[in-house]
Amino acid sequence: MRIAIDVRKLHDFGVGTYVRNLLRQLARLDRDTEYVLLTRPDDGDLAGELGANFRVVPEAAGQYSLREQLSVPIRLGRAAPNLFHTPHYVLPVLTPCRSLVTIHDCIHLIFPQYLPSRLSYAYARAMFATAVRRASRILTVSEASKRDILRFFDVPGSKVTVIHNAIDERFHRQPPEEEIVRVRERYQLHDRFLMYAGNVKPHKNLERLIGAFVLLRQEGLDDLKLLITGSEVSRYSTLRRAVHRYNLHKHVRFLGYQSETTLAALYRLADVFVFPSLYEGFGLPPLEAMASGTPVVVSNVSSLPEVVGDAGILVNPYDPRAIADGIRQVLTDRNLRDNLRSRGLVRARSFSWPESVRQIRRIYQELAAA
Repeated sequence: MRIAIDVRKLHDFGVGTYVRNLLRQLARLDRDTEYVLLTRPDDGDLAGELGANFRVVPEAAGQYSLREQLSVPIRLGRAAPNLFHTPHYVLPVLTPCRSLVTIHDCIHLIFPQYLPSRLSYAYARAMFATAVRRASRILTVSEASKRDILRFFDVPGSKVTVIHNAIDERFHRQPPEEEIVRVRERYQLHDRFLMYAGNVKPHKNLERLIGAFVLLRQEGLDDLKLLITGSEVSRYSTLRRAVHRYNLHKHVRFLGYQSETTLAALYRLADVFVFPSLYEGFGLPPLEAMASGTPVVVSNVSSLPEVVGDAGILVNPYDPRAIADGIRQVLTDRNLRDNLRSRGLVRARSFSWPESVRQIRRIYQELAAA
């Protein structure tokens, strides 16, 4: 059996986490199947890290480009796989074999205003429709995302399989004390602080989080800080303006991208992890925080109630007052805080990359055999 996988998003956020864990677990679970990996040209040594049954086919075409619509099918024609798995919604029209597509979310269809142009929206809509129609099976990462796919496209529910994401094992392990001390001192984290991790795109709703933070400080929690990690804030000037508007320069900090090692320490140092996103296909950061023993306050929309269950506080993300009240509840009620920590640790353990990839591999075998 020969399976081709498009892994060009290996180093990205989101889909990149999915791809990295998929490859890591396949390398552990399966030494018999031949895996052909379509990689960026500079990832040529990837196969050597995984095993003898993995080989690399460099693909220079840009993602979401017209060029990949021709070059990817040519690569697949030469490799002659039984099945092609693309871990995002772009499936070239001319794909010459059976295919499996993972659609993580429908954010481009739900929030088209966040795309750079109408042309981008038209392209996204066309690629979604092609993938849904042509793929032999569709994978998605939550029941919420499955509902969205079925809402936008006329496809039988039996064609869409939900296999949950999980988190890296390092978030379940307590970092060495010296790592915790290093991170605390590097960022001078000596006050209580709220933490957000993820990118800072508009649907992440960080302006309302800043509004909730203002309310908390005005109502007596003026020792509190807000730490925002993820993509560079310079790309979204509205956040900087919100900080200037409320004179929060000394109290809101943007740390940019952090390694998983540093994140594991930051989660454990945070008093509350807050994730007020308006839409998530799955939402890994709250799960990482829960695995780290940090209580979480998250939105009560899209997939987040499904992921967090009863192990977090769910709030209306459109109302800064509701976000602030959820945070205050955790900060001021020690019994609740301890209860959320305990439930969060148990909940996070119920999501497993080895089990998720076993399910994906069974689908590989089923589709390739057909």
